[in-house]
Amino acid sequence: MAAPATEGTTGRRGLLRRMLHAALLRADLYEEVEADRAANPQALAVVVLAGLATGVGALENSGPVGLAWHPAVDVVGWYAWAWVSFQVGTRLLPTPETRADHGELLRTLGFACAPGLLRAFALIDPLAFALFTVCSLWTAAAMVVAVRQALDYRSTARAALVCACGFPIYAFAQLLSVLTLGPWPL
Repeated sequence: MAAPATEGTTGRRGLLRRMLHAALLRADLYEEVEADRAANPQALAVVVLAGLATGVGALENSGPVGLAWHPAVDVVGWYAWAWVSFQVGTRLLPTPETRADHGELLRTLGFACAPGLLRAFALIDPLAFALFTVCSLWTAAAMVVAVRQALDYRSTARAALVCACGFPIYAFAQLLSVLTLGPWPL
């Protein structure tokens, strides 16, 4: 069952705290945002900020176009992954405890994008590939925690399986962004 939202979850300070706790893979944070229907704009903000960070990290190759392109692709990928995770998690792999709606997956998976903010540091050329790779794997781990909490699973393996079904969508969106605009010249 989802925990109630705590005080101090609105505003910039609340968003920063939530992003930090999401990046630290704190299950209690994912329970908090799952239950907080007012957190949809914050989840969207995290996805857009991660996309902007990708655009900044790829600025040398993609230019200012990447600052609009990467957030747009991230938002589409996030929404699609949440939809697939909801369908797979509630229809194909539910447990007796599974109670979720699409919004819960959107909120938790949105906050799971928090590690992507580090992609802004890909401006440092020797770090770019490694940083993009680490951020993608870290985001995938956060997504497993997010799905486990949103779908009220006891099993991390079950959550990982749900994520594995949706991950190709997210990975394709990220690959499309990188291959289209950088961080590497084509």
